[in-house]
Amino acid sequence: MPPSALRDRKKERTRRAILLAAVGLFEARGYEETTVAEIAAEAEVGTRTFFNYFASKEELLFPEPDDRVRAAVAAIATRRPGERPVEVLLRALRAAGDNPAEHLADDLDSRIAALRAQVSRTVPAVSGRAAHAQLIAQREIARHLHGAFPHELDEVGAAALVGAVVGAVSGALTVLFQQAKHGIEDGERLHRKIHETTSRVLQPWLTATPAGQPN
Repeated sequence: MPPSALRDRKKERTRRAILLAAVGLFEARGYEETTVAEIAAEAEVGTRTFFNYFASKEELLFPEPDDRVRAAVAAIATRRPGERPVEVLLRALRAAGDNPAEHLADDLDSRIAALRAQVSRTVPAVSGRAAHAQLIAQREIARHLHGAFPHELDEVGAAALVGAVVGAVSGALTVLFQQAKHGIEDGERLHRKIHETTSRVLQPWLTATPAGQPN
């Protein structure tokens, strides 16, 4: 194996070790109560190494560049014959990972998605970062959705569709977390609740009859 490939594998292992340490601490102690120094110690690296991989604690949950957006864009680009815009959008959001309507293959990704969903709605210091990340993501997804369906959706229509679907899920999840009586729940339990909530909210879009087609 070339030295460059070995370095890349080592970097990925270190990055994943930091993420695993952070997620475990966030789930056990809470996001605000966990420090970068504690995450680094748990991952058995120095704080300088932590900052070589992540610019801040927030970037653990909101990475730059955002692989979720790239996954959504790729899903739109591979739309299937006969798919409606809303079907492509829902599949794109599932590919992005924050809409757990489908099982996430990587348990770490699943835990991060659950933490991101809760922390962004319960920790004021993170809310601004979450809102900005969501706005950028919506703009990019809407741009590609318009490009995929230029005769069905203009730029405004694409933005409205993305905003409606994301807003519906976001609003439902906000209430879900407000009802929680404790801090960050067990990742698997919270993931299941998010799945149930988003599936229920998205059901009208999933079952809607396309315009011009009989019921």
